[in-house]
Amino acid sequence: MLITFVALYLALTITIGLLAARRVHVAKDFLVAGRSLPLYMNVATVFATWFGAETVLSVSATFAKDGLSGIPGDPFGASVCLVIAALLFARLFYRMNLLTIGDFYKQRYGKGVEVLTSLAIVLSYLGWTSAQMTALGLIIATLSGGALDLSTGIMIGAAVVVVYTIFGGMWSVAFTDLFQTVVILVGLTLVALLAGDLAGGFGKVVTQAAADGKLVMFPVDMDVAAWWAMAGAFFAFAFGSVPQQDVFQRMTSARDEKTAVRGTLIGALVYFCFAFVPIYIAYAALVADPSLGGLFAAEDARDIQRILPDLVLSKMPLWAQIMFFGALLSAVLSTASGALLAPAVLFSENVLRPFVSHMSDRQLLLNTRLILIIFTAGALLFALNSTSTMYEMVQNAYNVTLAGAFVPLVAGAYWKRATTQGALFSIVLGIGSWFTANTVAPEVMVPPNLVGFFASIIGMLLGSLAPQLVANRGHSIAQALHAQAAHPSHLAHPAHPAHPAHPAHGRH
Repeated sequence: MLITFVALYLALTITIGLLAARRVHVAKDFLVAGRSLPLYMNVATVFATWFGAETVLSVSATFAKDGLSGIPGDPFGASVCLVIAALLFARLFYRMNLLTIGDFYKQRYGKGVEVLTSLAIVLSYLGWTSAQMTALGLIIATLSGGALDLSTGIMIGAAVVVVYTIFGGMWSVAFTDLFQTVVILVGLTLVALLAGDLAGGFGKVVTQAAADGKLVMFPVDMDVAAWWAMAGAFFAFAFGSVPQQDVFQRMTSARDEKTAVRGTLIGALVYFCFAFVPIYIAYAALVADPSLGGLFAAEDARDIQRILPDLVLSKMPLWAQIMFFGALLSAVLSTASGALLAPAVLFSENVLRPFVSHMSDRQLLLNTRLILIIFTAGALLFALNSTSTMYEMVQNAYNVTLAGAFVPLVAGAYWKRATTQGALFSIVLGIGSWFTANTVAPEVMVPPNLVGFFASIIGMLLGSLAPQLVANRGHSIAQALHAQAAHPSHLAHPAHPAHPAHPAHGRH
């Protein structure tokens, strides 16, 4: 009976996505939903950006094992990322009328930096997308009662997401996000109430968590290395996930810049608050059934993610199982669709297109859809061969953009003297230092991702302030916005490098 309801839910999700695809007529519809989403839909898409498999299954289980000190990246760093994006970049991106975040690097630094940063961002999505596919596989395998293994489940789940994303793009993502967000909020709230009752009530769960030291963010016995590790995890999410195409897409799909800012801030607040619901459910599960703690000793780190599914299937009635797995599928599908669309869009627009002399709107749509399928295949291979938890997979993904894309983004927006040479130095030193540290000395006190981040800052300063051996290929923000004021109808596009787009307000 349960698997029948889940199959019907998946069919309904695909139907909604395909109906939304009827709104796609040009590339702008596919990539940013025509920049027409009202506030409530914008909030839903921003919330769904982060509320995925790792939040429900992995972050909650990591809290149950290590407490708040084990999850500095998510929800804390992830929520800070959305606040930074809303306050520092939402209005700027919207006024520049950029089609992708790669277009920012192109306008500010030129084609070379555009391609390098876009490649780094695309590669960062492998871990995140794979985490969602792993979750879909876990759900399907669990519900099949052993009839399907994890690998088969991963492939089935990936196929479902691809079907509705490839046709409707951001419109399908927006409509399915809205539907799925409602299911998440209602479903997990009801399951949390039931889980609390099984554990003896909300007060008992919180009291037990406090007694076990799970609510202490900074234990008094933490050594210096532990502080550095927490900082590395926090900044991977808080800074490394800012230069991400899906965050950019969901912000700039709003109908105006005020909605973009408000929607992102509200989405961040809702996410931060509601992320503690699965955390509460997971700890209530341990209080209700201490034997689940045995999963922490499993050789495969992914086994701890079974805490919530095992509790729901063994202790809760059918209606609660339907609500839980419906909410879980909603969380995973809403995040997975955006995680597939974003790198496909970015690669097509900012890696492939700069090397193609002429690409029509129709060709851009076709290329994006083909790349989406290819990227899905790559993410599938990654998911099938990884034994990391979803939280670890997502955190590792953002290390790439923390080291190679965040500093050029901030400097480009807020430092007049940032140059193409500075950006190139920042990318090469940042990613090179991170990769070297991660390969040669991954266990040193300062995490490799922070080594790369600090090197990226140094590279930007040295490259921009030293004699310019590499000619500056970009424009200042003030120039870009001024050009857009003169040509407000043009999209930011390689064919129109001097016409960034939207209302002008000089920043410098």
